Amino acid sequence: MSSLPVLVLNSGSSSIKFSVYEAGDGERTKLFEGAVDGIGTDLGKFWIKDANGKKLVDETPALPTRAVAFKLVVDALHSGKFPAPAAIGHRMVCGGPTVQNNQLITPELIDEMELYTAFAPLHTPIACYIMRESLRLFAGVPNFVCLDSYFHRTMPEVVRHMPIPAEYSAMGVRRYGAHGISYESIIHQLQPNVPEKLIVAHLGNGASISAILHGQCLDTSMGLTPTGGIISGTRTGDIDPGVLLFILRKIAETAENATAAADQLEVVASKKAGLLGVSELSNDMRDLRDAINAGNAKARLAVDKFNWTLVKWIGSYVAELGGLDMLVFTGGIGENDIACRAEVCASLGALGIVLDPARNNFRGEAVISADNSPVKVRVIPPAEDLIIVNHVVRLLAA
Repeated sequence: MSSLPVLVLNSGSSSIKFSVYEAGDGERTKLFEGAVDGIGTDLGKFWIKDANGKKLVDETPALPTRAVAFKLVVDALHSGKFPAPAAIGHRMVCGGPTVQNNQLITPELIDEMELYTAFAPLHTPIACYIMRESLRLFAGVPNFVCLDSYFHRTMPEVVRHMPIPAEYSAMGVRRYGAHGISYESIIHQLQPNVPEKLIVAHLGNGASISAILHGQCLDTSMGLTPTGGIISGTRTGDIDPGVLLFILRKIAETAENATAAADQLEVVASKKAGLLGVSELSNDMRDLRDAINAGNAKARLAVDKFNWTLVKWIGSYVAELGGLDMLVFTGGIGENDIACRAEVCASLGALGIVLDPARNNFRGEAVISADNSPVKVRVIPPAEDLIIVNHVVRLLAA
């Protein structure tokens, strides 16, 4: 039996998540997973656990920089205690207009993707750094980029095209979408019975929703950047451009220059808005639920705003799809917030959705609609690492 350990790297603003799968002879077996959390804070954590959940590494190191954090991962994988990767897959939100397919990573490809950092400013710089370091520290091991935007490439031009002057469209400004690997994993798990008309809501600190027709993306809520779409933990979602212009002018009154003003606006729209901005308390739905139970009106407003926005997007996608066969909740909130699912589905009565309260009172994979519901409602955890492994194996074979 041939062995093909595949390392998956998923970098975030303050974390590096990773896993290793055995992918030889068509098998897909997770061997272990881990993460370095709290990069740049005093709360660093480094852990690795096996496929059964047993902790193999559990440390609280100082993590002043990404370089220190990634070195912990590399040193562990080079220690001989774990299988050395034969190939590596990297999650990337968006590669820009010139990098639309999953492919082998080269230094030149990283340079090309970095030209479009503004399309995912909180993700691209970190992902590109990890890719460069991975090429250097795992010399000779093929590295592949797997794009969230890849799943959304099937959107028709009328959906992708932005209502802006042509000169900006020529610069690559259009709808790319995000969370595509998560959506792809839902389709994978629904095989071979993928509903014709499907809506998937990926709800977490970053939240989005997609309309999927015959297994392909028809529309998705996030646009040029992950800041668009439905309200997220700290992001505005879609908003009247005049609001951003108003805030920008206020910032410009004291900003050093135009770039500094734009940077401050980005912080407002991406890190201080959303659930956090409305509640003035937290971007964590669990904190907000506790606050609601304690009578906090701003927390209630934030959650109501989240649900209201989600219902509006679902309604518009039903119109686009010409009906609805299945609604899927995924992501941290989608999987675990029982009240969110109940509140959203209660507002979709016009679709005939009937939720079964007993089935919904569950965290994890489940069918939560009643047997007489014309629209099936399911909860399916994403399997993003598995999809990345599948792409890596396919690209290696090609």
